Amino acid sequence: MSSKQKKSTKYNQATLATPKNFLVPIMLLLLRDFNVHGYELRKKMIQFGIETVDQGNFYRLLRKLEEDAMVTSEWDTTAGGPAKRIYSITETGEQYLDLWANSLGEYQKMLNQFFTMYNPFFSPFSFVPKTEDSKEEQE
Repeated sequence: MSSKQKKSTKYNQATLATPKNFLVPIMLLLLRDFNVHGYELRKKMIQFGIETVDQGNFYRLLRKLEEDAMVTSEWDTTAGGPAKRIYSITETGEQYLDLWANSLGEYQKMLNQFFTMYNPFFSPFSFVPKTEDSKEEQE
């Protein structure tokens, strides 16, 4: 196999992975609306589209967020079975989430510009204009 073919194969096999630091704002975003057990938070992340985080790293990251005062946890002993931690976002976590949201908004502008230049016919926020038939139905 030539070096050119190896490069081509390498790029074709590239997988989309979520950067580690992107997990933090997603976790905080999910905790902004729900105070949940770690297991429930992990399920919500999978529903969000984050499937590549193993359980050990997930809980290490939660503990790190707690150390950094972005998340708090309390033991829930009300349910049957062993006690579980309920996680919630703190004011510091909300501020960090706001910072990320602003940064991602700027990044989104650059991505839109990239795709506009890459494919002038692509519009990430395009809408379908109403046809004459649908205009007549509304009248």
